[in-house]
Amino acid sequence: MNTDTTIAKNIRVADEKASYDAACKRLLSEKIILAWIMKNCLEEYRDCDVEEIAEKYIEGTPQVGEVAVAADETNRVSMIQGAGNEDTSLTEGTVTYDIRFFAIAPVSGELIRLIINIEAQNDFYPGYPLIKRGIYYCSRMISAQYGTEFTNSHYENIKKVYSIWICMNPPKSRENSITRYYIAEENLVGSVKERKADYDLMAAVMICLGKEGDSGTDLLKLLNVLLSTETGSQDKCQILEEDFHIKMTLALESEVSLMCNLSKGVEEKGIQKGRQEGIIAMVSALKDLQIADSIILNKIQEKFHLAEETAKMYL
Repeated sequence: MNTDTTIAKNIRVADEKASYDAACKRLLSEKIILAWIMKNCLEEYRDCDVEEIAEKYIEGTPQVGEVAVAADETNRVSMIQGAGNEDTSLTEGTVTYDIRFFAIAPVSGELIRLIINIEAQNDFYPGYPLIKRGIYYCSRMISAQYGTEFTNSHYENIKKVYSIWICMNPPKSRENSITRYYIAEENLVGSVKERKADYDLMAAVMICLGKEGDSGTDLLKLLNVLLSTETGSQDKCQILEEDFHIKMTLALESEVSLMCNLSKGVEEKGIQKGRQEGIIAMVSALKDLQIADSIILNKIQEKFHLAEETAKMYL
């Protein structure tokens, strides 16, 4: 008889889910994957080749789950040029960006610095409009530049930020779509023209995935394949190499394989959890009908390996 408790099983499921989420983030943080996202979602890179973006414009190693979103003005270290500082907050708690990195983009023959964060999101309706969180992250990334990118009143040194959200389970109406939200100039009275670089400082991008066959662009197809729980690792690697010309290094191939293995484990545990919940509901119904007795309980426990403590709760 399996004496494992439901709590212990749920903890293991949560651990495996956390491992799967971490694997997804590491995979998305690969420079060649980031380059595909940047070329298709960021106007600064539309005319660049994917390989050029990966090799030339992404600075350093992307930070995965390391940098906090909220930052207190009293707890700041001066690190000009945006080094990997921790933006912790004493008042709002610590929420980390999934992936954050810096990039240089060619604009008008000069180099500018962009600060970009990418979030992988499973729940499109977590109890608030997701786009508001994206805009909040943009605002935080701008305010966190004080003391790092600029000091005193040198607001001219503020760098543009992006918050990119990859939504893996969006509603039907948003499947296979890419939407950008940004600051634009609008003349209400008169006709003036400010330099775009002085107000175009933030943009939030929502990438909503869907079925692979319905993908409208190469980026959506790439991400749908990459994050699919149905496509095996060998097929993924083949598609990435043949359709997107992504060189499958040992490290990248290992991450793809690990994520696929973890996704299977999470899916199987989810099925087992659903099956157990169904069994518990059946036992509860038997109790309501005053049919269940100790013999039935023992049979159910033996057949479905139902934890004794859990079964007794419903009898």
